[in-house]
Amino acid sequence: MEEKKETLTIIGAGLAGCEAAWQAANRGISVSLYEMRPEVSTGAHTGGDLGELVCSNSLGSNLKDRASGVLKEELRLAGSLLVNCAETAAVPAGNALAVDRKIFSREIEKHIINHPNITLIRKEVRKIPDDGTVIIASGPLSSPAISDEIKRLCGTNNLFFFDAIAPIVEHSSINLNIAYEGSRYSKDPDDTGDYINCPFTKEEYETFVEALVNAERIPLKSFEEAINSGVTAGKKTFFEGCLPVEVLAARSVQSLAFGPMRPVGLIDPRTGKRPWAVLQLRQDNLSGSLYNLVGFQTNLLQKEQERVFRMIPGLENAQFIRYGQMHRNTYICAPGVLNASLQMINHPSVFFAGQLCGVEGYMGNIAAGLLAGINAARQIKGDDLLVLPKEMISGALFHYISTAEAKHFQPMKANFGILPPLSEKIRSKRERYVKYSERALENAALFFKENDC
Repeated sequence: MEEKKETLTIIGAGLAGCEAAWQAANRGISVSLYEMRPEVSTGAHTGGDLGELVCSNSLGSNLKDRASGVLKEELRLAGSLLVNCAETAAVPAGNALAVDRKIFSREIEKHIINHPNITLIRKEVRKIPDDGTVIIASGPLSSPAISDEIKRLCGTNNLFFFDAIAPIVEHSSINLNIAYEGSRYSKDPDDTGDYINCPFTKEEYETFVEALVNAERIPLKSFEEAINSGVTAGKKTFFEGCLPVEVLAARSVQSLAFGPMRPVGLIDPRTGKRPWAVLQLRQDNLSGSLYNLVGFQTNLLQKEQERVFRMIPGLENAQFIRYGQMHRNTYICAPGVLNASLQMINHPSVFFAGQLCGVEGYMGNIAAGLLAGINAARQIKGDDLLVLPKEMISGALFHYISTAEAKHFQPMKANFGILPPLSEKIRSKRERYVKYSERALENAALFFKENDC
């Protein structure tokens, strides 16, 4: 009798889950990929699309002297499905990789459902299987049932922080007699740029900030109250990387002008001067009909979003296709729970992937899915698990989440600061980043070649 092959169970068909499924399936493993949407909603997703992007449509910089650009190149070297899908669905975004959300999800689903080794099951998983290899990639909006199961496995309570979605407006409703096209620091006078910029005078800015700070917000639940103080240190309940714009604005009148509305490098061609502050709009779909308000994640009531955001110069008649929204996110305190292979220390048949394991950013989620998928396949085959070199951005991320001090642990995104120091001291930051990049990609190419990835 032919021996029955083990099936890999993956819970969640977001960025990490889909990447993990693809990597394992390409290594000959039979995969059952579970997705509860659209049968069970998260309250933030709009439907059942695989790999749906809830927040920004940008996957970060493509430049190889930027950490996110290096991470993308590492994933390309490893044969990432989702990076390939993103490039197919790319929309203009300067030196960044941004996508048309629908085309991106469609590309992912096409590859997943047509792979002979992947079975997509539209059903909520309420209990983590006790036997067989499992990847938990249910994401920061995991259902209550699976969250309870994660708590049971980890032996500790999950940590909560809050994310927020930025509004999207119709391009046709933007007043281009006021707003202007252009990318930051562009030196080409004929380059219209990939962003639309809404310029503020000092008076307009201060009036806007006052209205924003005093606008009515969605009432917070008891576990959401920390958002009002914007706390970030250690095991707090909020990660500042997605701080709502009204909370940031409340810190001081100039917080936005030195943050998401900083005007540096954005000369208004009509005046020849730098505005006091600038809101940037970024293309959100391939046709260019939709634009999102960059950095304007919000917890305002919908009627207040219309009132306050229409005070932005150029958006006085804005038509909102999607309103900003507040939702709770979940991640585990990975140190002491996971090792750098993303395998659970106390439950070796279970792997975590994506934002749940404490990585931040779309590319970090994809990278975690890629490594978890590869290692789950290797475990099923009886091979040694892979631990990526710490000199790689992805390797440094997974080393960080598995070894950081637990009491100060918070989600981490791709950055050069988590890499081991260079052997030589380089004063210039740009030259130092280039060296980090070169070292990371040299290590990645050698590692993936040696391990047949």
